[in-house]
Amino acid sequence: MSLDFLLEIGSEEIPHWMIPSALEQLAKMNLFGARPIVDATPRRLVVRAFELPSRTVEEEVIVLGPAPPPGYSIGDVRDKATEGFLKKNKGPDDESFIHRTDKGDRWAVKKKRTGRSTREILAETLPQIVLGIQWPKTMYWTGKQGPRFIRPIRWIVALLGEHVIPFEIAGVKSGNITRGHRILGSASIPVTTLNYESELRSNFVILSADERRRTIETEAGALNAKLDLELLETLTYITEYPGVIKGDFDAAYLDLPAEVLTMVMRHHQKYFSVEQAPGVLANHFVAVMNTSGDPDGLVKKGNERVLKARFNDARFFWTADLHRALIDRVGDLERVTFHAKLGSYYFKSERLKAMVERLGGSLNAQHAAWLSKADLTTEMVKEFTDLQGVMGGLYAKAQGEPEEVWRAIYDHYKPLSMEDSIPATREGQLVALADKLDTLQQCFRIGLAPTGSKDPFALRRAAQGVVKILAVGQMPIRLDELASGELLEFILDRVRFYFRDYLTFGYDEVNAVLAAGYSTVADVQSRLVALSRVRSTPDFEPLAASFKRMRNILRQAEFVPAQGIDATLFDHDAEHELLRTLASVRAKLGPTKDYVARLEAIASLRPAVDQFFDKVLVNSNDEAVRANRLTLLHTLFTEFSTIADFSEIVTSNQPVSV
Repeated sequence: MSLDFLLEIGSEEIPHWMIPSALEQLAKMNLFGARPIVDATPRRLVVRAFELPSRTVEEEVIVLGPAPPPGYSIGDVRDKATEGFLKKNKGPDDESFIHRTDKGDRWAVKKKRTGRSTREILAETLPQIVLGIQWPKTMYWTGKQGPRFIRPIRWIVALLGEHVIPFEIAGVKSGNITRGHRILGSASIPVTTLNYESELRSNFVILSADERRRTIETEAGALNAKLDLELLETLTYITEYPGVIKGDFDAAYLDLPAEVLTMVMRHHQKYFSVEQAPGVLANHFVAVMNTSGDPDGLVKKGNERVLKARFNDARFFWTADLHRALIDRVGDLERVTFHAKLGSYYFKSERLKAMVERLGGSLNAQHAAWLSKADLTTEMVKEFTDLQGVMGGLYAKAQGEPEEVWRAIYDHYKPLSMEDSIPATREGQLVALADKLDTLQQCFRIGLAPTGSKDPFALRRAAQGVVKILAVGQMPIRLDELASGELLEFILDRVRFYFRDYLTFGYDEVNAVLAAGYSTVADVQSRLVALSRVRSTPDFEPLAASFKRMRNILRQAEFVPAQGIDATLFDHDAEHELLRTLASVRAKLGPTKDYVARLEAIASLRPAVDQFFDKVLVNSNDEAVRANRLTLLHTLFTEFSTIADFSEIVTSNQPVSV
């Protein structure tokens, strides 16, 4: 007999950003082979599953204990470890014996485990599962010694088939009574595993986060809202029954920068902005309510009133901040701490300017670096920290700084993620590169390199930004000029991640290219693109297998060439043919940097290489002949491993060992 399962943990509102992680953890529940289906609203975490067995099956298990002494046989006197093991594990009907394993003999007890009621097992385990959810922080509400959870638990629904799974957490007993919407729904709703979701919907709760997300997206989109995916996700998990309204504000506020208006709407009020044309704001907003409608327009008017006050604050900040030029604010950065061990943002600004100069930046780029952190002293950025950099660029523009300067300041925190774009101008790219690199250098200098999954200063993101700027900006800056030692290895790890996980090049292609050198990230990318393109040609992978064979031969011989190739020592046509083909490819390529052409030419060596290995014994008994053949292979291997170390390429044909 199979039964359906339902668990609902009802609580005070859970912070929206913590819900997805909690659901991931609950989705790993062991439900006797059934697949957990998880969902949530701000006030409930829900797990459902179908066709659970009513009882577990009877099974026979073997419990292993300590190893017996050498030469021991059944009937000999047992030692204390064995006696303790048997006393703990052997029941009157259980059999004890010596069990042979791969790691030697062990005492063992064969136990028959009778089937148990699934409901009984769940009653024992569910409290541990619920309280075992890992949260960034927890609270207690029944006393310091009581259970801890993200928010106080107010009700619990736990059903297996038609029956309640009985348990208790923090004085709240499980049952079959849920609650609807806090305002619109009933506070006491009897449910079954069959009608649970429909009963919630009747009480103004849409259980499915996907459905809530689609509802918001569709209705807001119909009102010309500019959809922000992060805000959309937030709204999905702060509502149980979302409804959308469109509000208005005085068009006079459109004189403020669009970035400011959008941030006020998004950050303070969780509104979507509305555009009258691409990139041009309209004097409207779209708000998402946690209710079914606004027939009298009261919610709309309330939101408009609050937004007006917020916009007035923003206008005051904008006007007040413009009274001081950014250049005059730089000195104030001495009172803004970058890090307790690293001094102020004033010193960081000095380092940024100097680094941009070292990287060959123009005077405008250096000036932008000097001004880049000045907006940290403005009232607007103190209120809206997410606007740092952006506001500096806007203030610089309003105060008459050249376009190269204000755009560089505006963009210099980019890219904020792998999906974000890099700064649009070369000046901006240099300032952004210097900013991220300075943070990395200084943090590594005082021992703040990330360990494990912990990265409190977002250094991995900074390094990833460095890599993306260098790659997308095609910047001719060598990695070993930017970093050394531990920091260089850290950045190289991000290079691997960028090309392998983000741009999806093969891991062996990335390894092959980096093994051949990593002067600039732009050059690494060019070689990877060429390698990926040529790899599908019929001669390439077999040739790569031959290069792996060459590497193995040279390594085993510990060969270091002492002189050049001597053709007079050749005693087989295959040797002459390989040398002739090598010279022909060299002459054809010349100094070209066309990596695709070079790789295609290298692939054309395959027939000569195959013939050489088929016809020639490298390890000749004649020492001079053997050294000459190894020199030929060494020349071939090193000549064409400047683009990629082809021996790193994983091929379908296993290389032949020599």
